Amino acid sequence: MKRFEELFTELSAKVERADPDSGTVARVEAGPHAIGKKVLEEAGEVWMAAEHEGRERTAEEIAQLLYHVQVMMLACDLDLDDVYRHL
Repeated sequence: MKRFEELFTELSAKVERADPDSGTVARVEAGPHAIGKKVLEEAGEVWMAAEHEGRERTAEEIAQLLYHVQVMMLACDLDLDDVYRHL
């Protein structure tokens, strides 16, 4: 199991080294527009899971949403502290 900070560190390293086999790198290179569409899709799936699919499925969808939010952070050159300042 990964924690939020650990995942961000792992994804940041992949982007920094431009890992050619990384789906994360490809997503970051696709840019904020493409990532934003995925964030919206995942947010909708969180909502639907919460309404109709139970706790486990909701947790899975939230994990996917958090991943795509971190991808957006990387594409926008934001780090965790940039976001934590607003919590």
